[in-house]
Amino acid sequence: MQRYFIAADQFGDSEIRLVGEDAHHAVRVMRSKPGDQFIVSDGQSRTALVAVLEASPMLITAGIVELLSADSEPNWAITIAQSLPKGDKMELVIQKGTEIGAFAFVPFQSERMIVQYDAKKEAKRIDRWGKIAKEAAEQAHRSRIPAIEALHSWRELVKSIADYDLALFCYEREGHLAHGRGVRSAVSEWRASEAAVHSPRVLLIVGSEGGFTDREAAEAEAAGAVLVGLGRRILRTETAGIVGLTCLLYESGEMGGA
Repeated sequence: MQRYFIAADQFGDSEIRLVGEDAHHAVRVMRSKPGDQFIVSDGQSRTALVAVLEASPMLITAGIVELLSADSEPNWAITIAQSLPKGDKMELVIQKGTEIGAFAFVPFQSERMIVQYDAKKEAKRIDRWGKIAKEAAEQAHRSRIPAIEALHSWRELVKSIADYDLALFCYEREGHLAHGRGVRSAVSEWRASEAAVHSPRVLLIVGSEGGFTDREAAEAEAAGAVLVGLGRRILRTETAGIVGLTCLLYESGEMGGA
């Protein structure tokens, strides 16, 4: 069933309003008419099955049929910090990461980043990423849309590590070492520590096409991040975050893991 996210002020006690592009999509693409049903969420605490009362390409009024439980979100709030990749790779990371269950995304600048950052394009780029996250969250029937933060400098990212219960730094050298630490061992060690909590905030740090320097790895580790490998193979930058996120959700029990 089609799902839409709406602002809190569009969610009333007995009716909701669907406006703008969402109303246009519902009428022109989904051919919604009075009596048809779909699901809406305010992205926070309310999700409902609604039935169309009146429909136009700019405004749909629908009555609330039933309030639904919002149980599609993972217990672990996992943020993917992705060094800005070239082309449209970030769009793929956001789309697939949202579908899988990422809590938020933090693009950042790293030493070996290939793409040239253009401050003038940042607002438009973040706006587009937000639309991609919204569409992916609707497709995946999520209860919230992941936040996408403004581009961080390397220093800002390192400083933010302290804000998380667990931070994993994806470092290819760990994957090549026989004694290297993987996601499972890192999570196991964290669970055995005094820092473990039931619903942790987790940061997954992924490098750009050129990977990380030894200096960046050392600085991240000194700030509290755990260096981990994602296997002995070299993953593309747009693949690493998706793999790491999936591993973490499995270890959390989201996919039948621990």
